[in-house]
Amino acid sequence: MINLSGKISDLYRHPIKGFSPEVVSEVLLAKDGFFPFDRIYAFEVGRSGYHAQDPQFLSKMKYAVLARFSCLAALKTRYDEIDNRFYIQDQGFDLSAVAGRASLCRHIETYLQAHEDYDPIAAPLTLLDIKETELERFRFTDSAKGFVSLLNLNSVRDLEQRTGLEIDPLRFRANIWFEDMGAFEDHDWVGRQIKLSEDGPVLEGLKPIKRCVATHVDPQGAQKNIDICASLFQHYGHMDLGLYCRVVEGGRVDASTNPI
Repeated sequence: MINLSGKISDLYRHPIKGFSPEVVSEVLLAKDGFFPFDRIYAFEVGRSGYHAQDPQFLSKMKYAVLARFSCLAALKTRYDEIDNRFYIQDQGFDLSAVAGRASLCRHIETYLQAHEDYDPIAAPLTLLDIKETELERFRFTDSAKGFVSLLNLNSVRDLEQRTGLEIDPLRFRANIWFEDMGAFEDHDWVGRQIKLSEDGPVLEGLKPIKRCVATHVDPQGAQKNIDICASLFQHYGHMDLGLYCRVVEGGRVDASTNPI
């Protein structure tokens, strides 16, 4: 058992895959569950092969994501799970209504057509969601093992130091950020259990997170301006940063969790 001696600094969810991260103050993690309200929706681009009655993991490139459409980073969005409404800036879309979902898809299609090499006739968008009965076994994650993701902020800082570049941790779209641990120390936690706090959940490290071109996109400027993958390989001999985990014991975690 590894006791997390560092401090949990931030918690993030990403309700619609590829769109704005949303900071949360605390969450309750359930055994064998996913991070709450994380990647419960996705925009399918054309025909992906996804089947709602039997959801299976598919490549991220089947969806509207930053790796495919970097301009999405410029849209400031949020999700209200109480009213089931998705907001782009101040414009709200009712995701519980067919008309609201269709309107949202057309809105995003128009935006993509204006900013990317995208044809809405050839590859129309469809908003996919996870049925309530499937929420505990499937999400639109980048990996079949993407239950909960950890980000070691000192790994990001070490990469900053080696490259001489300022790197926003939001590029890595992780759920739980933590401080005060050795750079890339979490990569040694595969197959081991991690206790987040004295009364908090216990996670099991599954695998380091292999990074892709989505991390090249500046979350603020919506432009690909740093080759994170090449930088990781140049300085460390791999393209991994962060850790995918499974929840083996449930519990509450907040953004001010103190070391054990």
